[in-house]
Amino acid sequence: MKKVINTLLGVTVCLVTLSACNNVENKKNKDMTTHEHTDKESVYACPMHPEVTGKQGEKCPKCGMDLKAVNTENAVAYEVQLTTSPQNVEAGKPTQLTLAVKQNEKNVALDISHEMKLHLMVVSEDLSWFRHIHPEEQTDGAYAITETFPNGGKYLLFSDFKPSGGEQTLNKQEIEVQGKSSPVNNDISTKYISKVDGFTITLLNGSDFKTNKTQHLEISIEKDGKKLIEKDLQQYLGASAHIVMIGKADKEFLHIHPVTDSRFPIFAQTHIENAGVYRMWVQFKIDGKVHTADFTVDVTKGKKDENGEQMHVHQH
Repeated sequence: MKKVINTLLGVTVCLVTLSACNNVENKKNKDMTTHEHTDKESVYACPMHPEVTGKQGEKCPKCGMDLKAVNTENAVAYEVQLTTSPQNVEAGKPTQLTLAVKQNEKNVALDISHEMKLHLMVVSEDLSWFRHIHPEEQTDGAYAITETFPNGGKYLLFSDFKPSGGEQTLNKQEIEVQGKSSPVNNDISTKYISKVDGFTITLLNGSDFKTNKTQHLEISIEKDGKKLIEKDLQQYLGASAHIVMIGKADKEFLHIHPVTDSRFPIFAQTHIENAGVYRMWVQFKIDGKVHTADFTVDVTKGKKDENGEQMHVHQH
């Protein structure tokens, strides 16, 4: 079995110069991530986006999580070990992925977060293929799941979890899949309408995505000529939907939690750091089945507010 050790990315407040959760991996595929404990000197920051800081009781404008008290002096380091079986991953053949969150070489227990202990988002490097899966806990405390990759090439694995006694954490890893690669699409056109399983899902304000502001995500759903409302959707992972955005150029990762708005069946707010093309996946559940809609948006650079500061207003 092949073992790749990556240490968790971007959760320490001292890494404020890094962009969101897609910090650069080093050449040895081993990066250190730290989590903080509270004390009288604590400041408040987003567990998922450490560059977002504020006051107690405020929420992160990127993902809607509560800002947590953190202390830069007492750091606890975690590692994520990824193993694949078989060792050589081949396109079109099932592969078992096993992830273990470790501290001092011992597996760390995870808390349930958004109804699961471990969320794993897997995307192809060109962002044309996306999977959101949930590895199952094993007797040794690791988490495993079997996945089949459609084509050869590089894939990114974003794992989201909360160590017991720690903060919500995002880890980024890469694997190389052998086999014929799909043609690379460098010219990704904008896409605001997605038709899936008889549903028409529309990103109503897709042409108005900008940086430097609290960005709304206004999404409608129709089926058989009927416009759905939020109560038509079943809860999925503790919310009306699940939303992920990933930047095409730098693979900036945004994990977004919807909020309630009577105008739209799915509505959310976030804050996008960098301009560029982003792929978005919106998952919602109806009649026990999860449907995944995909969009492509071109985020342009927006003006800062009159004080030259980014807006941090958000409700979760």
